Amino acid sequence: MNQRLLEQLGRVTDEEQHILDGTAGIEKKLYASGEEFTIDYAKLLETGQLITVRTHTRFAHFPLHRHNYVEMMYICQGSVTHIINHRRIRVSRGELLLLNQYTRHEILPAGRDDIAINFVILPEFFDVASGMIGTNNVLADFIVNTLRQDERRGEYLYFKVADVLQIQNLIENMIYSLVRQNRGEDPVTVQTMNRINQTTMGLIFMYLLEAVPNAETMEPDSYENMILMTSLSYIDQNYRTATLTELCGRLRMPAHTLSRMIKKASGVNFKELLQRKRLNKAVGLLCETDLPVNDIIDAVGYENHSYFHRIFRERYKMTPKAFRNLHGKDSRIRL
Repeated sequence: MNQRLLEQLGRVTDEEQHILDGTAGIEKKLYASGEEFTIDYAKLLETGQLITVRTHTRFAHFPLHRHNYVEMMYICQGSVTHIINHRRIRVSRGELLLLNQYTRHEILPAGRDDIAINFVILPEFFDVASGMIGTNNVLADFIVNTLRQDERRGEYLYFKVADVLQIQNLIENMIYSLVRQNRGEDPVTVQTMNRINQTTMGLIFMYLLEAVPNAETMEPDSYENMILMTSLSYIDQNYRTATLTELCGRLRMPAHTLSRMIKKASGVNFKELLQRKRLNKAVGLLCETDLPVNDIIDAVGYENHSYFHRIFRERYKMTPKAFRNLHGKDSRIRL
């Protein structure tokens, strides 16, 4: 890793200095909302961000906790030890640990020379990556599991890829760009940076596929994953006209059975998955083209324009026009 970047990442933070001074341990209020120690992405991500990075807090024990986002830890220097399901996993320099939503784990104290980066990632971030890496592999299964809301389960993938130069370079580039963005040093819009980092993550995952046979993992439910992956693929390819009835016909399954399996595997129903896809597509068209809003509504499959405006405002807290004005200035493709 670039030595200058490593020195910046290794600086003692205010939180770490309080720990070293013996005046505080891990301050849960910095990470979590509510009584249970569930780290909340709303505490860490700015509005509109799908991913950010923060250095792992050293010198203190992180007690058993979980998070409502996907976490990827990358070790820049030294090592960090996690305990997952009573299993110790010591992640060393250049290695990656991917933790699914709600995976319960604790982290042993890291030393001054143990420098790690936590990527805080919303599940939607993986839309691009999942399309790039395809299906029928453990990594694709893991990405499907990022949609799970079942708190009783938790998946992780541990990759020993310190000697894969392509992965190291791509991750360093992501860390550098996200650090600059967090400091307000990068003029690129959040929307553009999301797309760049989504594509970079897709490339990282394509290289990780070569390391899957040697990855340490928990075994997912392959049948449930197959059903959800098929459903997501159908929605991805047919989002304009997709219906639960047509999908049931393709899978030769009763509607109530398929609906129950989709809800169990993803935490949301078919309608919500379809709506998420359509809205994500609409956001891309708003920010990357000059198409009129009404044409975009038609293009993503909504006949009722008033309904689209209502659900768009519910999700993004603003109108489509306002969203375009805020996020689309520097990333437009003129059509």
